[in-house]
Amino acid sequence: MPDIRIGYNSADRRRLWWRNALVTLAVAGVTAAILTTRGPGRWWWAGGLGVLAMVAFVSTANQIHGRVHLTARGLEFRTWVSRRVVPWNEVAGIETRERVTRSGIWSELRVVRVRGRTLTLPGTATNRLLDAELDRKLVAVRACWSRAVGG
Repeated sequence: MPDIRIGYNSADRRRLWWRNALVTLAVAGVTAAILTTRGPGRWWWAGGLGVLAMVAFVSTANQIHGRVHLTARGLEFRTWVSRRVVPWNEVAGIETRERVTRSGIWSELRVVRVRGRTLTLPGTATNRLLDAELDRKLVAVRACWSRAVGG
């Protein structure tokens, strides 16, 4: 079975980087506005907001560049901050999860494990309705899973 890589294509990565940069700039503007005001607690607010912005930025960048490699032994999660292998015999199902936010309805693929929490596949989150790319990724993961467990 050849290795299959699941992740964002270059156009999606570029679009998500722009969104991440705009949110970071907005938070930087709010932080600057807090620092220009007078008050005893402004440094705490600005520092807390700065730390929160950095965590959000790194988390989004991690999701943008994360990939999953489908191999004969299992799913290999590869992100900036972690590497993890989930063997196929630990997979109970592959599902699409939808969540509603202010920016729309987001869909992503999740691996339901026999034991432990479910894991989101990096490079699969999208806010496009009826996304053919997400469907293609879902079919590829399910096909590899089926071949690996002999089903």
